[in-house]
Amino acid sequence: MSNMCSDVTEHFHRNHLNNLSHKLFKGTLQCCGGNDTNTMSWRPTYRSSKFRNVYGKVANREHCFEGIPITKNVHDNHFCAVNAKFLAIVTESAGGGSFVVIPVTQFGRIDPHYPKVCGHQGKVLDIKWNPFHDNIIASCSEDSSVRIWEVPDSGLRRNLTESVLELYGHSRRVGLIEWHPTTSGILFSAGYDYKILIWNLEIGEPVKMIDCHTDVILCMSFNKEGSLLATSCKDKKLRVIEPRSGKLLQEANFKNHKVNRVVFLGNMKRLLTTGVSRWNTRQIALWDQEDLSMPIIEEEIDGLSGLLFPFYDADTHMLYLAGKGDGNIRYYEITLEKPYLQYLMEFRSPAPQKGLGVMPKHGLDVGACEVFRFYKLVTLKGLIEPISMIVPRRSETYQEDIYPMTPGTEPALSADEWLSGINRGPVLMSLKEGYNRPNKLVFKAPVKEKKGGVVNGIDLLENVPPRTENELLRMFFRQQEELRRLKDELTQKDIKIRQLELELNNIRNNRNCYIFDSVS
Repeated sequence: MSNMCSDVTEHFHRNHLNNLSHKLFKGTLQCCGGNDTNTMSWRPTYRSSKFRNVYGKVANREHCFEGIPITKNVHDNHFCAVNAKFLAIVTESAGGGSFVVIPVTQFGRIDPHYPKVCGHQGKVLDIKWNPFHDNIIASCSEDSSVRIWEVPDSGLRRNLTESVLELYGHSRRVGLIEWHPTTSGILFSAGYDYKILIWNLEIGEPVKMIDCHTDVILCMSFNKEGSLLATSCKDKKLRVIEPRSGKLLQEANFKNHKVNRVVFLGNMKRLLTTGVSRWNTRQIALWDQEDLSMPIIEEEIDGLSGLLFPFYDADTHMLYLAGKGDGNIRYYEITLEKPYLQYLMEFRSPAPQKGLGVMPKHGLDVGACEVFRFYKLVTLKGLIEPISMIVPRRSETYQEDIYPMTPGTEPALSADEWLSGINRGPVLMSLKEGYNRPNKLVFKAPVKEKKGGVVNGIDLLENVPPRTENELLRMFFRQQEELRRLKDELTQKDIKIRQLELELNNIRNNRNCYIFDSVS
């Protein structure tokens, strides 16, 4: 009897739930406007995705890096670069600029006297590892220079002060550098002179200057084969440029969305930007790279003021959003169909992040189903905290569906090939077999004697009009010093001329005396 009652009760509850879900579904359809798929529903729709349950896992304390004097510079960069061998962090230093390079397996507390890379005369503003050579890192600084450094395989044993290449071309500080994604030996640098220089490191000279910006360049992003360059600027505009010719292909000046950061979305022919709305709330926007007249979608994130940094994983089509000064990282899945942007989850942490480094794909732990890894800079604690984004899987075998063929460590083109107009996609590799493959690429720095160059008939070190009072004062004092030096040089030459004239007169007098004696 009791079994019969329980069956009836269970049947009643099941019917009640079915009826309730049916009413909810009908209500949702009515809210959506019947069967119209073009109308967005206020209710989140369920969709199947292998990345729906991705979660963030913070490394244990013994696998973090502690005791690092992270820079307190307020420049909007990550101040961190990581590859499969080394972790580099810009540090606070008195006089000049420096950064520390640590093997990624050397966890724990770092010695206060640990060797640094310290050749710049000004503060270091950005650092980037060469994608095809794990021992080569580029840095740029307030001293208006870009430098290329080679780190030994065993790491630094003493301070590294001599770079393998010094690149001078910007007339003001250099705030941003990016390596070309498929070409060896091509580096892009953006300075506060509103110019982007393309450097051919095989000759150690700039080969192109892009001069279409009206303010400081904030961000540069390449499409997958490196044939297009997207930039965001302090003038809040989004631009798409053909880098070899410097031609401006598209420009967006959308009043409802002021662009701060931009990233290409792999082969989707889409761009994603982060910025602020007209009400100063943080938002993201999705764009068609061939038509920037209007964004495809805009989405409000929150009302906080920290800059939103976007990170895109082309292999999983996942977008990560991390705010400067926030402790959380939101992540989404991007599709070509509506709703285009599917919110997945949010990683939360109480410690605010100053910047984030990202491990390349070939440095991930595929055995743990790790699809992305951040290195979070926590300034107050001097702490670098690895955060792994993991797909929960029970099987311990290699998961091919979450690890497709990915860009590897071999360049697809030489610098001369790319400059001649050839485009080629990245050389792909399998993480199952090739992620430990040794790289045979050798970086050979050219011999350079001069500090400067001429691009498009323009002397890159020529003085440009100062834009701020401090720059005006510096230029004034520099010119006064040059005037004093020239005056001293002129005085010395006048004295030399007088001495030579006296000597000449003496020679003439002696000659006349000799002739007179001979005649007499």
